[in-house]
Amino acid sequence: MDRTGDVRVSKCGYVAILGRPNVGKSTLLNVFVGQQLSIVTPKPQTTRNRVFGIYTTDEVQAIFLDTPGILEPKYRLQEAMVKQIDKAIGDADVLIFIVDITDLANSFDQILQRKLTKVWKPTVLALNKIDLVKEKAISQAAERLSEFQKSAEVACISALRGDGLDRLRTLLEKLLPEGPFLYPPDVISTQPERFFVAELIREELFNRLRQELPYATAVKVDEFKENEEGKAYIRAIIFVEKPSQKGIIIGTSGEVLKRIGTASRQKIELFLKRQVYLDLWVKVRKNWRKKDFDLREFGYIG
Repeated sequence: MDRTGDVRVSKCGYVAILGRPNVGKSTLLNVFVGQQLSIVTPKPQTTRNRVFGIYTTDEVQAIFLDTPGILEPKYRLQEAMVKQIDKAIGDADVLIFIVDITDLANSFDQILQRKLTKVWKPTVLALNKIDLVKEKAISQAAERLSEFQKSAEVACISALRGDGLDRLRTLLEKLLPEGPFLYPPDVISTQPERFFVAELIREELFNRLRQELPYATAVKVDEFKENEEGKAYIRAIIFVEKPSQKGIIIGTSGEVLKRIGTASRQKIELFLKRQVYLDLWVKVRKNWRKKDFDLREFGYIG
């Protein structure tokens, strides 16, 4: 607790959560804010946009920026994702680089190391998934990270189980700049409900579709309104790149789309805390991942 005389000194700032795909970035954000804001799936490269989550205590407010996985882009959408990462680094006061201790070869590879060597901000290297390895492996990995980036703090955590998060909170309290809170204590995000609705639908697509198909999908909330009883009517469009993909998502007699819609609606109702009528459509937008016009419409570029 920082104090000047008897006056409490608050700390507030932006914290970018960074790392290679599928290392636990979104899980960490969700644990800190106490609610699922970032979608989580077993597939890599699920996160495409920066997701804002606000963690507030009596004296500290951290505005987390969950980011897409650091990668070498192969098409226009991935280029936009890399720009989201770079913008988050530029906006942040503190950086948390997450490394998967069970897969150091891929999660702490040259791509991540190159990114690390270019940053000059207060940095935490968080070794995640420590519950899955032995103590000796943890100490060896922590020493390796400390040697690579001597100025960085190292935290050993399990985002899923909550292990080591007290130390991470202490480090954030130490590294964040002094300043007044930017948001009321009860606010956990500044992004609109439409954004999270689209993300929850996209989460179901990633969970239920196989191979590369979910990566060819985008979701746009076309209509969002409430009736007098407070029930929300949401019309959302799932965009794909080929007619064959549309057929797979709809399924025989519409059964696949119906299952996706039912599961999505249940998640959306839990998130919005009210009843929802979800009207889902599927449309083809050829090669949308390569076109700025489409990426702008779907919110991936400004």
